[in-house]
Amino acid sequence: MKRFFYLTLAIVALLACTGQLLTRAAHASADDQHHAFTPDTIPWGPAPSFLAPGAQLAVLEGDPTATTGDFTVRLKMPDGYRIAPHFHPFRENVTVLEGSFKVGMGDHFDTHKMSAFTTGSFAFLDPDMHHYAMACGQVIVQVHGKSPFQFNFINPDDASQSK
Repeated sequence: MKRFFYLTLAIVALLACTGQLLTRAAHASADDQHHAFTPDTIPWGPAPSFLAPGAQLAVLEGDPTATTGDFTVRLKMPDGYRIAPHFHPFRENVTVLEGSFKVGMGDHFDTHKMSAFTTGSFAFLDPDMHHYAMACGQVIVQVHGKSPFQFNFINPDDASQSK
């Protein structure tokens, strides 16, 4: 009789623990919907007005315009899209998710001095490093870092020509 009682108690405890785990898993899944993206749920929108028209931007985490905090964004660019020479006040971390992303260093856009970063490449650029970029084919890059994510164009006219 005692054995039956302990067996019943163990089964009830096991069911209670299983219920707790399933409840936690359900809540975690609901939370993940706000913090995880599949390719078809990426919230693409137009790129900021200081970039040339044609690119799309998706903010995945944080607020790149905030005064502090972390951010993660994706930038989708069509073939031939260019980003004029610029620099950022904080480190920029870039992962190429699709395509061939060409990057050059310096104050003048020179296609002969660019290096190609293909799908899967990663690079980080230190603060104030002057650089420029171009998409070869459709390119998607993911950028993460510290807010605010500011573009400081070497030639101020480059920012106004994008609008």
